Amino acid sequence: MPILDLTVDEVLSTTRAVRKRLDLTRPVERDVLEECLRLGLQAPTASNTQPWHFVVVTEPGTRAALAECYRTGWAAYADSDPYEERPDESALASSSRHLARHLQDVPVHVIPCLRGRLEGSPHDHQAAMLGSVLQGAWSFQLAARSRGLGTVWTTLHLPRERDAAEILGIPYDEVAQVGLIPTAYTLGTDFKPAKRKPFDEVVHWERW
Repeated sequence: MPILDLTVDEVLSTTRAVRKRLDLTRPVERDVLEECLRLGLQAPTASNTQPWHFVVVTEPGTRAALAECYRTGWAAYADSDPYEERPDESALASSSRHLARHLQDVPVHVIPCLRGRLEGSPHDHQAAMLGSVLQGAWSFQLAARSRGLGTVWTTLHLPRERDAAEILGIPYDEVAQVGLIPTAYTLGTDFKPAKRKPFDEVVHWERW
């Protein structure tokens, strides 16, 4: 798979949360996924033991089972049925609903995991562990963008994490799932930087 003609800054500024523009019909080659995952594994980590893992799911039945877990969490979060029509909803809500409806059709689900559970851990330990695996996941997403793939970080299957663990054969008491990254080729590659809050509102020099 050729690398898109993007600068590093363009990759960083145009890696979007992609939902409606995921190509649900085009398979993603294993070698492309492996390239992205190998780059993800090069991300900085707070621990030399690198206690994080990725579970990659492409089998349709398993994706469908994960999608059902996700829809449970989505319905509670959105206080809505994913299949209910809401013509007046925002673009973001419509995009989120679209993903909830079609998650089983996204050709690849990537589940970042941490060895060890964080319940009851001190905040500094949680920050270190989650900060490490999230950098790995983001590096995977950046690598995916550079290869014409779209991703979106999601967590709404986690209310049913134990069910998802059983589906995936993850030892729940020993390994924590921290997200689910739907991954697919995108419909077009012309993504733009997002509108964000003004720089001076969110960047603080020396103190808050």
